[in-house]
Amino acid sequence: MKHMNSEVKEERTSNKKRIDLFLVPIVLIAAFLNLFKIWTDEYANAYYTAAVKSMLQSFHNFFYASFDPGGYVTIDKPPVVFWIQTISAKIFGFYGWSVILPQALAGIGSVLLLYVLVKRTFGVWAGRFAALAMALTPIVPAVSRTNNIDSMLVFTLLVATWMLFRAVRTAKFGWVLAAFAMIGVAFNMKMLQAYMVLPAFYVFYVVATKITWKKKIAFLTTATALMLAVSVSWAVVVDSTSADKRPYMGSSQTNSVLELAFGYNGINRLTGNTSVTGSGHKQPAQTEQQTASSETKQTSNSSADSSQSSNQRKSSSSQKMQAPGGGNQNGMFNTGNPGPFRLFQKGLSDQISWLLPFVIFSIVGLFAGVKFKGPYTTKQKESLFWLAWLLPVAVFFSIAGFFHQYYLIMLAPPIAAFAGAGAVALWSMYKQHNGWKSWLLPGGILTTAALQVYIMSPYVSSIGVAPIAGVGALGVILALVLAVRKQRKNSLTNYLGAAAMVVLLAMPAYWAMTPIIYGGNSMLPSAGPDSSSGMGGPPSTATNSKQSGFNGMQPPGSSSGNSSSNGGQMPGGSSNNGQMQPPSSSSNSGQMQMPGGSSNNSQMPNSFSSKSSSSKRKSGGMNAEVNQKLLNYLTKNNTGEKYLFATTDSTSAAPYIIKTGKPVMAMGGFSGSDPILTVSKLKAMIKKGEVKYFYLSGMGKGGQSDVITWIKDNSKEIPSSKWQSTSSSAQQGPSGNGTLYEITLK
Repeated sequence: MKHMNSEVKEERTSNKKRIDLFLVPIVLIAAFLNLFKIWTDEYANAYYTAAVKSMLQSFHNFFYASFDPGGYVTIDKPPVVFWIQTISAKIFGFYGWSVILPQALAGIGSVLLLYVLVKRTFGVWAGRFAALAMALTPIVPAVSRTNNIDSMLVFTLLVATWMLFRAVRTAKFGWVLAAFAMIGVAFNMKMLQAYMVLPAFYVFYVVATKITWKKKIAFLTTATALMLAVSVSWAVVVDSTSADKRPYMGSSQTNSVLELAFGYNGINRLTGNTSVTGSGHKQPAQTEQQTASSETKQTSNSSADSSQSSNQRKSSSSQKMQAPGGGNQNGMFNTGNPGPFRLFQKGLSDQISWLLPFVIFSIVGLFAGVKFKGPYTTKQKESLFWLAWLLPVAVFFSIAGFFHQYYLIMLAPPIAAFAGAGAVALWSMYKQHNGWKSWLLPGGILTTAALQVYIMSPYVSSIGVAPIAGVGALGVILALVLAVRKQRKNSLTNYLGAAAMVVLLAMPAYWAMTPIIYGGNSMLPSAGPDSSSGMGGPPSTATNSKQSGFNGMQPPGSSSGNSSSNGGQMPGGSSNNGQMQPPSSSSNSGQMQMPGGSSNNSQMPNSFSSKSSSSKRKSGGMNAEVNQKLLNYLTKNNTGEKYLFATTDSTSAAPYIIKTGKPVMAMGGFSGSDPILTVSKLKAMIKKGEVKYFYLSGMGKGGQSDVITWIKDNSKEIPSSKWQSTSSSAQQGPSGNGTLYEITLK
């Protein structure tokens, strides 16, 4: 107990010291990478931005995280992050940057938290290097510059980690409860993904606390019960509310939050089985590919500056993408094929794996000489915590059937922590000539430089040969010189060690800047010279300058000379040949215009104006545009209906919700396959005067086939000349060339 009290006093004394001046530039780097030019992103991820617009309009929409102002369907995630985004929009106004700001600040906060966590045990230089490694891990700023959830999730889990470490140091059970309750809060951000850190929490508490096994079991059981209670609190309230008094739970098949948590956002991510039940039933692999199509098609038109990105976002129109485990070496969304070396494959390695070899050497050094039965030092205990975070998460991403590149941010904290702690530990072993351990530092530098050359090699056409050769040559030279100078102690050796760390961080730093340099993508964020495409992986060579998007798909109400040959795709459907195609390059892809004007019932200032310029980017993807002629027609002919119009999926609905703040019905939810509507329910809505216009594309029908067939059989087709735009600003879009229908029932 005296030891515990001395640690607390030491912590208080340390907190009173002046700010670490070396930390200041690290924080400034993180701030630059996370915040610079986020104000140019007008739409962010339009699916989530539309939800914030809806949540601003009523507490009902706010509590349930309704996608549309009418409270028809929710988004496919829990509400906590979107509550924060909505509060931000309420304070600063409804803009793209205001919904991104919380995540950007969370990214900076994660850098600071990692510094605090590592510094206390491993030393100030370990904390500094860990914070810098976290800031420069490419996927961290790429995600933090969007309104996706993962940056806030990682920050929350690091807060929980700080609480757990404090619980062990102070021997206070209250901090244990707080730590596990915080994981419950994180569950209400992204469901089961928050539980990926639980092995680390359990292992660390068992190993690090000096209490009886009886107390350990009792404390952990109580803390786990609290975590579960917090986790399901919102779900229980929602699922126990009558279905007719709340929105449908988006992307679930039974209108249940718990089913969403353990199905679509849970086990199905591991197995890759996203099959749909009911009338829209499909085989798992097929449905997964169709879901990929609906998500990926929204990503092709993002760019910070069209003149910069036109040479960077060249993707082959003939390149095929298949589900993970399929024939394509890059896998779905360039997440590679499952296997033990998946994190070293294209598309994943350049997002997260730059320092992995050094981390492996660091783990060897930190655990060298450790006996299974202990006793363990504080450094070894905390190293065990980071290892128990790293390994299960790495195993998941190595075998998972379905995930996106930006989920890899979950690996950033343990990698950065080991990079910082390991750099100091390996340097100490090297300087002390500690037998075979002294070879770990040059070995780690050499193998890490080799991996970085491998990571960059597919991008030689984008970044040139010089950076690749430079990293390789310097890595080899510095590793060899350090090996030769092992017996010498002078300042030159210190400079060589510092230079080696700079070399190993140089290309991750460049990769972390690519969302700023080339433009990011808020729908499927990733880093790299082709970051604006949202597809990750190396750029391909074939281009088609006259086409953008998947198979030339068009927005609601647009027309194109080649639309008839494409046939279009249903959100959630597949292309004509059964394969997905990546976005083709287009010199005009960053120039999409959105008509301006504020909605009469909008509660916040609307930044989505017609005064679009090249300095503004629409990284919400192809869904971030509105056909003004269609909007004018629907507004003029609305006779009091609740919904401006109904469409198949969220892709078509989101821009109109953002633009007007009016309800637009996404009949099948995000991908168009949610079994929300029945023919009888739709008839009742039409008779009550809730909806009369329907925009349908010539695409597959997903889980709404009966409803769509009934609409076509019982409606009047509106001549395209009344609502279809032919302007160049609406030539590239998300939903295919479709038809507008009107239904009135008495």
